[in-house]
Amino acid sequence: MTSYNEDKETLALCALNRLFCYEPGAGLQLLAHYGTAAAVFSAPPSEIHNLLRGKPQLQEAFGSGDNLLEKAAKELAELPRLGARFIGRSNPGYPRLLLECPDHPLGLYIRSGTPPDELFNRRRGVAFVGTRDLSPYGRTWCRNLVAALAQTRMAERPVIVSGLAFGIDAVAHETALEEGLPTIGVMATGIDNVYPARHWKLAERMAETEGCALITCYPPGTEPLASQFLSRNRIIAGIAVATVLVESKIKGGGLITARHAFSYNRDVYALPGRVEDTRSQGCNLLLRNKTAEPVISEEDLLEKLGMRHRKGRREAAGDVLTSAAALYGPDDRKCALLGLVKAEPGITVRELCARTGWALSEVIAASGILESDGLLSVDILQRCVLP
Repeated sequence: MTSYNEDKETLALCALNRLFCYEPGAGLQLLAHYGTAAAVFSAPPSEIHNLLRGKPQLQEAFGSGDNLLEKAAKELAELPRLGARFIGRSNPGYPRLLLECPDHPLGLYIRSGTPPDELFNRRRGVAFVGTRDLSPYGRTWCRNLVAALAQTRMAERPVIVSGLAFGIDAVAHETALEEGLPTIGVMATGIDNVYPARHWKLAERMAETEGCALITCYPPGTEPLASQFLSRNRIIAGIAVATVLVESKIKGGGLITARHAFSYNRDVYALPGRVEDTRSQGCNLLLRNKTAEPVISEEDLLEKLGMRHRKGRREAAGDVLTSAAALYGPDDRKCALLGLVKAEPGITVRELCARTGWALSEVIAASGILESDGLLSVDILQRCVLP
């Protein structure tokens, strides 16, 4: 885990985020004025108070800059114990898409074994949002749409973004994990406080799976408050290129997220529903107002996102094995590896070790070459399929 003791800018960003996580606009105003977070803490208190005019609580909280920095230093030192880290808006790996949003947080707390740049900036994010009170129709179509995204070519496969809540959020995260897609849960609490508590196992699985993460803008120890759920919705929309509203009542967090996405000039899609079904009224409203485009099938969503299905395994198998034989020679061990994958699609890297008797490092090296040459796809669960 990175040591932050000597990183003054990260320390200053953490201190400012602790203060402005509920009002990021005020913090961004200070950064725009002074250029860096460290410079904010070197400024005369009178200047800070003048810039925060009309915000007495923030003025009072900024009365002791050293105290804010001390608290941030203690927090940063404690984060590794929680399996977490903090990245500020100027740090490498901060989501580039989120920086485009005028109300982006000054920093994010992250639980993941994957470096931030790979989490946020290597794959496109697609957000799935909607009601907690989902219907069988909403559950089925959420699963179908996420599963369809998992069947696209490896280079196109997105990260699924949602809010770890009951209903559509949980279905999206769980389906992504089942299908081998990376998924990010945006929390409305501190990184150490999973809410709802019933999703603790789901959250742990996400934090421990390669390519997946839990993120929040709220400091550790932050308890769930209604206003925080509404505020975190902007982050869900901000880190995704597209938002899919699966089911929503006429008022709800999913609808707010979709509207945030629209305001950020991102693509918004909605699943049409029956006129009399209250759980589809929000979707139908966005479609009527032309805030969202309709999604009428799995293929329709893929087409709108500019993605394509992988070739059918039977069709692709001959092409891939022929290409491998021509590229490496018919007796190369990598061809044997592909033959095992053809015979048993979804076989894991460790299972390939058992079948071949090779060392794990040998299978990883061979599969890495095959993947880079476009002849093999390995998902986040280390399952191997032909592309």
